[in-house]
Amino acid sequence: MLFSAATGEICLDLPSPYIPHKATGLLHLPRFIAKIRKHLAGTLPKSYRKNFCRGFDRFLCMHLGIEPQSVVDAVRECGDDEAKLDARLLEIFPKDCRVAAWNRACVQKGMSEMGRETLADALRKMDALDRTDIISFADLIDFDEGRIP
Repeated sequence: MLFSAATGEICLDLPSPYIPHKATGLLHLPRFIAKIRKHLAGTLPKSYRKNFCRGFDRFLCMHLGIEPQSVVDAVRECGDDEAKLDARLLEIFPKDCRVAAWNRACVQKGMSEMGRETLADALRKMDALDRTDIISFADLIDFDEGRIP
């Protein structure tokens, strides 16, 4: 684990928000599940706890019409059994997850006027305001966690 003065502890083992969930195709879901597992194990760093079940986690759940706690409960119930977890998630998610709509929204978070201002503020704190290639919050996460050099 690395530490950034701007963002705190950095988990290098979380999936990128751009990785789709195998059973649903939803972006960010594998990352949310990985954060839940760290949370349940008591190893989710403080720097990640402030946005746990908020930010992308909450936006995804709002899109699905469920509470983030439903996903936390499913992960707790199913443990590391991926097939059981996939089946449980498919039970609690709507029949039509509107995957394309979510995935498009997910990769575009941060591209509105207000989003660009927030993104610029985060890049300023990271001393990376010159990074014109970081255009979304998903990019910012990947940059912070070292997937974008």
